[in-house]
Parts: sequence; C-alpha cells; structure tokens
Amino acid sequence: MAAPNSAPPARSMRVLLRTLGAVERLGNKLPHPFWLFVIMAGVVVALSVVLNALGAFAVSPVDGERITVKSLVSAEGMQTIVGDAVTNFATFPPLALIIVVMLGVSVAEKAGLLHALLRGSVTKVPAKWLTFALALTGVTGSVASDAAYVVLIPLGALVFKAAGRSPILGLVVAFTSISAGYDASLVLTPTDALLAGITTSAAQVIDPDYVVSPLANYFFTAVSAVFLAVLITIVAEFVLSRSTKEVEADGEDSDKELGSMLLSPEERRGLRNAGIAVLVVLIALAAALIPSGSPFRGEDNGVLNSPLITGIAYILGLLFLVMGYAYGRAVGTMTRLRDVPEAMAGGVRDLAPVIVLFFAASQFLAYFSWTGLGEIIAIRGADVLKSAEVPPVVLFLGMIVIVAVMNLLITSGSAQWTLIGPIFVPMLMLLDVPPETTQALYRIPDSTTNVITPMSPYFVMALGFLQRYRKDAGIGTLMSMTLPISITLLIGWTLLFLGWWALGIPLGPGAPVH
Repeated sequence: MAAPNSAPPARSMRVLLRTLGAVERLGNKLPHPFWLFVIMAGVVVALSVVLNALGAFAVSPVDGERITVKSLVSAEGMQTIVGDAVTNFATFPPLALIIVVMLGVSVAEKAGLLHALLRGSVTKVPAKWLTFALALTGVTGSVASDAAYVVLIPLGALVFKAAGRSPILGLVVAFTSISAGYDASLVLTPTDALLAGITTSAAQVIDPDYVVSPLANYFFTAVSAVFLAVLITIVAEFVLSRSTKEVEADGEDSDKELGSMLLSPEERRGLRNAGIAVLVVLIALAAALIPSGSPFRGEDNGVLNSPLITGIAYILGLLFLVMGYAYGRAVGTMTRLRDVPEAMAGGVRDLAPVIVLFFAASQFLAYFSWTGLGEIIAIRGADVLKSAEVPPVVLFLGMIVIVAVMNLLITSGSAQWTLIGPIFVPMLMLLDVPPETTQALYRIPDSTTNVITPMSPYFVMALGFLQRYRKDAGIGTLMSMTLPISITLLIGWTLLFLGWWALGIPLGPGAPVH
C-alpha cells in the first residue's frame, strides 16, 4: 500500500521498502516454527551420520577429553529419538518455567489487573511527561504479553489526542515502546524466565551444573527500560512529532474520547489493594531471609542462592496471583476462590501453541546436545576466533548483526534463541564470556528490529490500529515512523551494553562479571 501523501518516497525509503518486501516474501515461504524445528532436527540427524563417518572431533579445553560426533542412526541414537522423546520434552527447562509463571500471570490477566495497570500508568500523567510515561509503560508492558499491544496502542492514541497532540504519534510511541523494548523491563517478566531456561540448557553443553537465573539480567534490563524510554521520547519529540503533523487523522476512531479508558473508583481501589497485598508478601519474604540459619537461606547461609532466588519463577507467579486475586476481589471479577484455578486453567489453554512449539524445540535441542555437535561447533569456533585474535567487541557486534537479520524473518524470540543459543552461548563461554552476558546481548537485536519487520504479527496489528486513524495508511506509512526509533534503539542500546561490559558492572544479582 502506498504512503498517504502524494509526494514520491525518498530513494532510501523505496530501497528499504523493497528490501522489507523481499523479507516478507521470503519469510512467508518459511515453514511454521514447529516445522522449522522438525526440519532442523532432521538436519542434525543427517549431520550426525556424516560427521560420525568422517571422524569429526574436538578436544575439550576443560579436561582434554576427545569429543567425537555420535550418530543418531544407531541403537543409542534411537533411544534418544524414540525412547527419550517424552523425557526430552518433560525436562526442557523453559517448559516448566513458563507454565509456572503463567499460572500466576493468568490470574492477574483474568481479574483485569494488567489492563488496569497499563491504563493507570498513563491516563493521569502530566502532559509534559506523557511521552516518557507512555514509553516507559510500553517498555515494561511486556509483562502483560499480548494485552500490552491490545490495550496500550489505542490508549496511546487517545491520551495524546486528549492532550491536544497527534493521536498517530501516541499510537506509534506505544507500539514501538512495547515491541522494540520487549526484552527490557522495570520488573521481572515471563520472558526473563523463558530466556533463562533456554540459556541454561545451552550453557550446560560446556558445564552440566551451570544454571542461569531469571534474575541474571535484571540490573541491565531495569536500567535499559528507563534508557530506552528516554531515547524513544527524544526521537518522538524531535523527529516524529514533525513527520506525524503531515499525517492528519481522518479515520473513524479520530473522534473517539478517552473516557472509557479512564480508571473507575472500583479499579483504583483494586489497584491499591493489589499493591498492599504484594507489599505484604514481599515484606514476609524479606523477613524470612533475615534470621541467620533461616530455612529460606541457601548453602553457607547465602541469600543469592536461597530458594527464594533459585525459585524466582515460582515467586514471580505467586506475586501475580496474589495481586490478581486482591484486585479481582475489589472490582468483583473474582468473587470465589474457585475463580483462581479456573483462571489458571485458562492461562494454560492460552499456552497451548507455545507448548506445541516447545515439543519440537525440545527434541531438536536434545539431539543437538546428545550428538556432541554443540560442543564441537563451540570448541572449533572458539579456536578459530582465538587464533584470529578477534576482539570481544567485534564478537558482540557480529552477534548483534546476525540476530538482527534473523529477527526480520523469525520474530519469535524464544524460537530464535532456541536455535542459536546452543551455538553462541557455549562458544562465547570458551572465550570467557559468561552465558548471562551473551543472553543480555541477545536481548538487544531481538527487540529493536521487531518494529520494522512485516513478518511480526504485532506490526500488522499496529498497522490496523493506524488505519483507524488514517484510512489510506500503509506499510510505508508505519515503517517511516518506526524506523528512526528502531535504528536509534539498536545503536543506543548496543552502546549502553558495551559501556556496561567495559565497566564490569554485574548484569544481575549473582551474575558473573567478565
């Protein structure tokens, strides 16, 4: 579809649109991620047979052991493929983590808490802070998953219109904040648990006892949330505010009012009760850690290795459950205790597509790990990089470019990390880069290019919202507004990471420093 103005687009924009058009056509030819993992598993089977016959090997730098490729077309291989299929699925770390967290999140969502939090974060903000507040809410909104897009994009348009500004600018700020800042947040999110589980599996290729906590990147992601919100605000105020003036709202939604988005007295009371409830739980958990020798402390009386930290996914789910129930009781969306398990069951049903994807991903990862291909690729790759004396910064930038390009085609963060994590994490571990650092690095390109790829379902959703305000808006219209933010965040976030790494600041509680 053409841009809404009559002037021909700039040459650079035409080139970009042609490129992204090619990306869309190529992406549409890719199979569903489920079948992509099935195909990749088949490739692993074939490679294991060929490389086993060729005698491919590597020498472990840890213990000097010779590692050879094991063929999956063997008695032991068939045990892995067939005999251990259920075990491969059941022991896939992200599976249990995401289900446990979502049991709590689904209660909060069913009660209406997440919607109210998103609306309450921006509807009472002074006009001069509106853009920043909307951006920060959007970046942190990943905790609400799809609800953030459904609620915050139209809300952004309405609050900007109520403030006498372009509703299209508010819509773009909301969309880019949620999508381009998806892997950053002021609070822990289900994504943190999901990435940590996948990274743990990848790290155990080198160290079977290595565990990556969902808190591993928290310091970095919390600071990143504020940093990205500032960048989005700057681009919106100094760049996009001018371009959106040329795209006047003329659609049916341009006359809608903000009233329906404001919080009711009952919702405000519910949010207050939810805040009190979660504060009580947090105080109780902190008090449980205070006594020396408390059963809630970890080995050697430690705090960072306590059950409350190692079981943070459970704690996160519990907090969402408590907040959701307290809110639901206040507003009347949850009147009986039986409403809680019913909401949990609904959340698990919503996870069905993810669980199906995880079945195929778990088999691929199990094959890749059992054959030894992961270790050999990591060791050989690390040897090449060491011999070439490639500086760490170049490695980091190379990974960012690779992931950014892949993200244009594979927009599922968990699917993409499952594919490349088993290669990048162990390889960089052998180059003395901790898994937590590699995971933090992955977050940057995995988020920032979401807003420019037509392969993203949320890009299509945002375009649909935009067309309610501008009837003839097309891909080029939305692209011209999201591209400046995408480029700014990719560069700015990368520089923040490099500065963080250079200063040796821990990425999260207990995370190793390079």
